[in-house]
Amino acid sequence: MIIPEVLESELAYEGRITSIRRDKLTRGDGKTFIRETAVVNDAVGIVALDDKDRILLIRQYRHPMGRPVWEIPAGKMDKEGEPPEKTALRELREEADIAAENVELLTMFLNSAGWTTEKTYIYLAEGLRDVPEFERENEEADIEKKWVPLPEAFEKVKTGELDDAKTVIGILLARECRNNNN
Repeated sequence: MIIPEVLESELAYEGRITSIRRDKLTRGDGKTFIRETAVVNDAVGIVALDDKDRILLIRQYRHPMGRPVWEIPAGKMDKEGEPPEKTALRELREEADIAAENVELLTMFLNSAGWTTEKTYIYLAEGLRDVPEFERENEEADIEKKWVPLPEAFEKVKTGELDDAKTVIGILLARECRNNNN
């Protein structure tokens, strides 16, 4: 396989959350082509599973979709040097007012390898306890929370009622973990 060489790279747009990089590439045959890449921080998603095998779902407005979305707690890795596991624990506290005794990495996936640099790390969080409510703002100010039995969450994935990628992946892997441990 020929790995294209980057001949030129420019920052086409720089935003608060996303930047767009425009690269001019060649395969060494004299022809060139342009690829634009959304450069964003990586993210984490947390499958918070309680001692009754229920998954915590949160519902918040997601502007790109123009609607609220039910999903697992998640967030951007936007603190310099913070490892994904610590980000997961922090986001669980900030979005759901929950602390976890332990977290285990379930997987890491590329969100959309054709156009963005973003990777998401999915963690299973157990040994949960409530912590004081975090002061949230913007879309997060209206977060709703609910606990859903794992089998019900799995059914909601199958019907498309739960349609957020990190949530789908997290639920499928949590179900697999539970099936392997029983």
